[in-house]
Amino acid sequence: MPWPLRWFARVLTVLLVLALVLAGILVYTVRKSFPQMDGSLRLPGLAGNVEIYRDKSGIPHIYADSATDLFMAQGFVHAQDRFYEMDFRRHMTAGRLSELFGKSTLDTDKALRTMGWRRVAEQELPELAKETQDYLNAYAKGVNAWLAANPNASDRSLEYSVLKLQNGDYQPEQWTALDSLSWLKAMAWDLRSNMEDEIDRALIAAKLPRERVEQLYPAYPYDRHSPIVTEGTIDQDRFDQRAEPQLRGTAAAITQAAKTLDAVPSTMSTEDREGVGSNSWVISGDHTASGKPLLVNDPHLSAQLPSVWYQAGLHCRKVSEACPYDVTGFTFSGVPGVVIGHTDKIAWGFTNLGPDVADLFLEKVEGDTYLYKGEQVKLEARQEQIKVAGGPPVSITVKSTVHGPLINEVIGSAKPTGEANAVALQWTALTPGRTADAIFALNKAADWPEFKAAAALFEVPAQNLVYADTTGRIGYQAPGRIPVREKGDGTWPVPGWTGEYDWRTAPIPYDQLPSVVDPADGFVVTANNAVIDPKRYRPLLTKDWAYGYRSERIRDLVKEAVKKGKVDVATMAEIQRDTHNGFAETLVPALMRIDLAGPGDQARQLLKTWDGKQDVDSAAAAYFNAVWRQVLLLTFDDELPEGARPSGGDRWYEVIRRLLELPDDPFWDDVTTKSRTETRDDILRQAMASAYQELADRLGADVASWRWGDLHQLELVNGSLGTSGIAPVEALFNRGPLAAPGSKDAVNATGWNVQQGYAVTAVPSMRMVVDLSDLDRSQWINLTGASGHAFHDNYWDQAELWARGDLLPMYSKPESVKKAAVHTLRLSP
Repeated sequence: MPWPLRWFARVLTVLLVLALVLAGILVYTVRKSFPQMDGSLRLPGLAGNVEIYRDKSGIPHIYADSATDLFMAQGFVHAQDRFYEMDFRRHMTAGRLSELFGKSTLDTDKALRTMGWRRVAEQELPELAKETQDYLNAYAKGVNAWLAANPNASDRSLEYSVLKLQNGDYQPEQWTALDSLSWLKAMAWDLRSNMEDEIDRALIAAKLPRERVEQLYPAYPYDRHSPIVTEGTIDQDRFDQRAEPQLRGTAAAITQAAKTLDAVPSTMSTEDREGVGSNSWVISGDHTASGKPLLVNDPHLSAQLPSVWYQAGLHCRKVSEACPYDVTGFTFSGVPGVVIGHTDKIAWGFTNLGPDVADLFLEKVEGDTYLYKGEQVKLEARQEQIKVAGGPPVSITVKSTVHGPLINEVIGSAKPTGEANAVALQWTALTPGRTADAIFALNKAADWPEFKAAAALFEVPAQNLVYADTTGRIGYQAPGRIPVREKGDGTWPVPGWTGEYDWRTAPIPYDQLPSVVDPADGFVVTANNAVIDPKRYRPLLTKDWAYGYRSERIRDLVKEAVKKGKVDVATMAEIQRDTHNGFAETLVPALMRIDLAGPGDQARQLLKTWDGKQDVDSAAAAYFNAVWRQVLLLTFDDELPEGARPSGGDRWYEVIRRLLELPDDPFWDDVTTKSRTETRDDILRQAMASAYQELADRLGADVASWRWGDLHQLELVNGSLGTSGIAPVEALFNRGPLAAPGSKDAVNATGWNVQQGYAVTAVPSMRMVVDLSDLDRSQWINLTGASGHAFHDNYWDQAELWARGDLLPMYSKPESVKKAAVHTLRLSP
């Protein structure tokens, strides 16, 4: 062999050996972090023996003789599968990410320290029921027992091995009850109400007249889309809802405040707030094949890997007053108990109620004082020190008025000028509450009165709660701490110095919040739509609802199913998979009336026979959504500020619905073209032509070969390292893509943002159907899997099933759980 070939062969051999060695190291590093799921382990601190059964999906069911053992074991199991995720979250909620990642996360930490989530949790913990505190501490003991058994960082998760490259000295701290409690503040933040809408209204108002701003926020269509509660009337004392904010000269302060809000990370939701929603409905036994209720839930949150949810069963071997838990459902890693699921007697589900629980107050600050009711009042101030990996600590001063922390000074050093030069955030979650108590109360509730009592404790975030039980009762309850304003409707930033827009001391009383039990029509549907018609209900909840396209579609499908005969779990799962576009019946006829020639018309022909379904193999769905995107970009991007441009949700359905009746409305005109004035037909024509060109460039010129699933895809991105910008690291932790049916406001709500393209941004983060006639006939699915360990069999094993709309058995009875188990781990004191 000539020497160059010999040299090449030797080099190749060495490289192959090195590759094998590195692969072996990687495999070893990955696998040694996997949890032990069989055999026996000692868990110091337990009072008795605990058994953990896992099925092939890695879903654990925990059996214990005492409640503290049960929650201690839950902490241990969460840590086994998801400790890095838990550790990352507690650093985030405390504003301590820079301790992990250095100065790149400094703005995020500044924003979170200003919010003070951890400080509120510190105030909240001693006010909780002693039982709740005991369970939080037992859970922490379980996490710490796992930490003690895994002392080396690389033993805990592959993420720690990667983190060593940047921050080799990092060692996780012991888990505490505060770490669990702080996560509930993150949940409240992600499920907040219309704060971004307040900002957007104000920023748009800096460019456009008030009446044109109002066009972009149309009233809820009560005549076409039913609210959740259609029975009863509540008429509380009236107050002045008129909003006449003084916004002149405040754009700079509001813009700075928006930057702070943008810096707060979303742990469950997306940057596109209109993508956050949920579906839930409950049907009485009068309409079911079994004669007992069915309850359905699928919360719409950001797509994360691992999923924000963790499936589990928590079972007292003998249910008693001392050990009252027999509950199966979806948990948050880092928090004890079950958030959504069922006990042996009741089931419940959540969707975001979305009341207006946060206001932005414009303030007049001078030095270390601010104007309030005619007097200069001293600002509250506190110092926060942020540790930064690889650099010196950074100190910030957090200032607050009577309304809350000033959020405009966090990022950037420029001082706004104008009549109002600061913005304070008042938000119900910045006051200590009892939501942690509510979780444990829900987990042991046995009937409607106990459920109602538990719901009363669920203060933030306010949720729509649907209910069903094994006796046949169904119901709905709106809980939450919802403010009453002296003046204003919460839709605009308001002057803080006058005091006239202040919140009253007491929120809306719980017994005056909407509720219904056993409604006459035999079902309740919630999908972030209006809760109740304001003509029959006086306390203001919000004016910024989702617009009812999903809820009305679900109502129609439920009524249709009931007419066909008694419904079952399979019927409910089919409704969850529905991909129909609720705006197609409005926009398609308008498109068909436009004069259009050339290849755009060829593409338009796809819509003639389209049934509105957005399945992955639909060419018509691909074209329709491309046209919809172009309509919004062409109509609004020329006039609206970047942060307030349309994302494509059902609010924009209503905006365009009205504009279609106004062919010469100024919004149709492209202000960047000075030589002509565009009308509705010009924009629709251009949208169809541009959509054709976009899809031809991306998918080819053959319109029949286009597929919605080739555009609308889900990338599963790891929550911390998946966006590192380092391709090999991202390849370790990210998975996909998966073709996704549906769209933003279909029942199968796979959201996307027209400003960014067609990639999926929000998803049904889990799906659940509970059969109250036989709980073992219930079904569920998670977005990804039980494990947070990359390359574990359960890291994303449920994802393809989820994408197809399939469900797994949701076993909860001991005999079924044990029969399905492929792993059994026994813990002893």
